[in-house]
Amino acid sequence: MNISPLAGKLPPPEILIDIPNLIEAYYSRIPDPTVPAQRVEFGTSGHRGSSLEKSFNENHILAISQAICLYRKEQKIDGPLFLGADTHALSAPALKSALEVLAANGVLTMLSEGDEFTPTPVISHAILTYNKGRKSGLADGIVITPSHNPPSEGGFKYNPPNGGPAEPSITNRIQDQANEFLENNLKGVNKISLEQALTSSTTKRHNYLKAYISDLANVIDMEIIRKSKIKIGVDPLGGASVHYWKAIADLYDINLTVVNKTVDPAFRFMTVDWDGKIRMDPSSPYAMQGLIGMKDKFDIAFACDPDSDRHGIVTKSSGLLPPNHYLSVAVLYLFRNRPKWHKEAAVGKTVVSSGMIDRVTAKLGRKLYEVPVGFKWFVEGLLTGSLGFGGEESAGASFSRLDGSVWTTDKDGIIPALLSAEMTAKLGKDPGEMYRDLTREFGEPAYDRVEAAATPEQKKILKNLSSKSIRSKTLAGEEIVSILTDAPGNNAPIGGVKVITENGWFAARPSGTEDIYKIYGESFLGREHLNLILKEAQTIVNEALSE
Repeated sequence: MNISPLAGKLPPPEILIDIPNLIEAYYSRIPDPTVPAQRVEFGTSGHRGSSLEKSFNENHILAISQAICLYRKEQKIDGPLFLGADTHALSAPALKSALEVLAANGVLTMLSEGDEFTPTPVISHAILTYNKGRKSGLADGIVITPSHNPPSEGGFKYNPPNGGPAEPSITNRIQDQANEFLENNLKGVNKISLEQALTSSTTKRHNYLKAYISDLANVIDMEIIRKSKIKIGVDPLGGASVHYWKAIADLYDINLTVVNKTVDPAFRFMTVDWDGKIRMDPSSPYAMQGLIGMKDKFDIAFACDPDSDRHGIVTKSSGLLPPNHYLSVAVLYLFRNRPKWHKEAAVGKTVVSSGMIDRVTAKLGRKLYEVPVGFKWFVEGLLTGSLGFGGEESAGASFSRLDGSVWTTDKDGIIPALLSAEMTAKLGKDPGEMYRDLTREFGEPAYDRVEAAATPEQKKILKNLSSKSIRSKTLAGEEIVSILTDAPGNNAPIGGVKVITENGWFAARPSGTEDIYKIYGESFLGREHLNLILKEAQTIVNEALSE
């Protein structure tokens, strides 16, 4: 990994995005559906792209919105649609485009009061709250966000009535229909003017902020945080939660300081990420320099990305915690301090998350539910309560309410952040100290991810590898005990391979967006052993690909 000389520093003016130019391109540049990169493509988190590259423009959003209207009609989803957007520059024009189509199709659409920015988990929470106890007239939602991606990007995501990210069977239908509209110059897309849409009888306002915040005491012990008077620092990273934190502090009377209240679609206040790009990733030590520098001012500090579906925890004892470290202690704490959770409720993790979670889960006597990469795999379990917790190595997680019922079925960065304050208040030590306790018991794992070049053909082979393709019997001096191509939790294909030994593992899977494959690895025998695992992993995978 080549670290940019700009990493961890404030961005020089020349790398800042020209916002007026970006928005002008949204309306003026017409995508060519014969060019693959300019078509609608739903990845794990919806359709993403940039107006400058003709991959996220007005035509895309009009086409996707009409495709969603048709899907709703087919599925008889006729309750309200909760619509929210984050602080990226392309989110506001995309919201307007979506509303013009939704109103023209007679969809009852819930916009935020005062055009407040709306975090991803808040939309999931609104859908589930509305649908509770209903069998018909169900609600769904749209979140307009490219998550933590650079300022030049936009994103558009559909959440069905289960409140979580739509699964491929749904997104494929929406994507194909949207591309058909693009190919036919938007013939069949219904649209009215923004002015008409805003005054339409089907456009309503909803106080998302109040509904979500007033319910937080049912998922986090806010009273113990209040009584402890611990000092909490929060950086919303210029994102959708920016006005939520003061409201949380006021309602629950907690000692919380928002260290940065700036909303700037160029994100010029962000320190630059490892590769020289501005990226609002709360798990990146380069992007989180601002809050890390303030760690000694607070008992606990945290950040969320622009749509608040990821968390970053900064502790006095250890600075910024890697996501795997925090997920491990969160699992331990939650299952010990939620007595009303179902005794059979399992721990959900992705196949590339730390083996420390496996060890903690075994210690708790709980079942581990290991799934492929993608939060969609946790939706059903979180909805039914069969999962108490679902987390992924990229700092996305959600968990049950105090009574064991569902909170959100999409990633929620706000509740894991507040949980770190609850843990610190209740235990008198921060999550960094808790993780050190775990390493004393289980050893200290070294974890890393590397990338290697792969052609589209090789990526396809890797995605469909069978365990028989792996000829090697050992990995980094240890016997291979299992080779997985399907996730143990739900038997779904992991889109790659995971090779496991007693003290380590690696997983290799192709990138969905670039001509590379990613190798994740972990060793409980230290960094040197991990380096050996990663090196041998590339050899093992390359041999399998060449065959």
